[in-house]
Amino acid sequence: MTETPTYLSDDSLPLRGIKVLELSHMIMGPAGGLVLADLGAEVIKVEPLDGDRTRRLKGSGIGYFPVFSRNKQSLAVDLKSAEGQALVRELAQGCDMLLENFRDDSLVQYGLDYPTLSASNPGLIYISLKGFLSGPYKQRTALDEVVQMMGGMAYINGGTGAPQRVAPSINDILGGTFGVVGALAALHDRQRTGRGRHVRAGLFENNLLLVAQFIAQYQLTGTPPIPMGDKRTPPWGVYDIFDTQDGRVFVAVVSDANWQTFCRDFLPPTFGEDARLRTAIQREAARPWLVPAVAEVLKEWKTAELCAALEAAGLSYGPIRQPHDLLEDRHLNEGGALLPTTMPDGTRVAAAALPIEFDGRKVGKRLDPQPVGAQTREILRGMGLDETRIDALVSQGVVGA
Repeated sequence: MTETPTYLSDDSLPLRGIKVLELSHMIMGPAGGLVLADLGAEVIKVEPLDGDRTRRLKGSGIGYFPVFSRNKQSLAVDLKSAEGQALVRELAQGCDMLLENFRDDSLVQYGLDYPTLSASNPGLIYISLKGFLSGPYKQRTALDEVVQMMGGMAYINGGTGAPQRVAPSINDILGGTFGVVGALAALHDRQRTGRGRHVRAGLFENNLLLVAQFIAQYQLTGTPPIPMGDKRTPPWGVYDIFDTQDGRVFVAVVSDANWQTFCRDFLPPTFGEDARLRTAIQREAARPWLVPAVAEVLKEWKTAELCAALEAAGLSYGPIRQPHDLLEDRHLNEGGALLPTTMPDGTRVAAAALPIEFDGRKVGKRLDPQPVGAQTREILRGMGLDETRIDALVSQGVVGA
């Protein structure tokens, strides 16, 4: 019997009661804000009067807004106006956190920098998501693809002379998440000190962590790692993509016990009896003839049957699929990892839940991505402004509602 996926109730979300002001754009900032919002924080997203530009992106950027905008309120403000800046500064006084990924000088100009805000709200945890942390590059502007290129990721992912970026915005998403990790540590520390902190996370430094294993490999061997797009040699005899009758499957046989199982359930007896294949080192050396021989056997299988047999045998495998194929994945659907999401125009998509469970329950969706300025009036009322004043701000173009 299929279990109904379960999510934490609103009153059991771990960050309930924490108020966050999000001044962000594109991916890194919204990704960090999403983590805080999904975990239960009240996140107010400050947008221009015409909305965050990700609302209007097409092509490969069309998925940014629906994926990173749930569980957030929308406050539309003209930050170029003195009154708009004053409103946001006042709002920040009642917040536990402020998250931003803009240039430092623009926030100083608006009086929304950490020193200014923390002077009157010393408990504020200020999260700055930047291209680079401290060092000579600190003032540079960066994008995910920029740091992938200069940080070795595109090189190791592509082929020699043909760098290839990793398709997902991996540094943006993980960089935003690491900013949240720092903020949560600062939140814990605030319980002891009563003071907030200025937390910074950087795209370039995030990229460094992701390629650190290859840097260490070079230091230990003296040989640069072979790019993934070249004919690299895995450390195991069978660790490859194999064709089937109707598709392709990645199969990993990474231990002697795995090899014995693989021989028993999938290969002719001659493989298990071959003295040249008894150890992992021998099988790695035998790859030039072993992999084609295994491929000849596995190509007779159908994908679904091979996957079922590999799972029954306890071996690691993965069918080769496209991202949209995950919409039909039984595990993700029955486990509640795909959240039905309705866009402001009524369009529906399935977005990914955070890859976290608390006591067997995921964190879900409380609020769909909102129209621009949907909560502006409510937020301003909460600040003590009456309807006459709010109407005047709207007519003056300071806020949108």
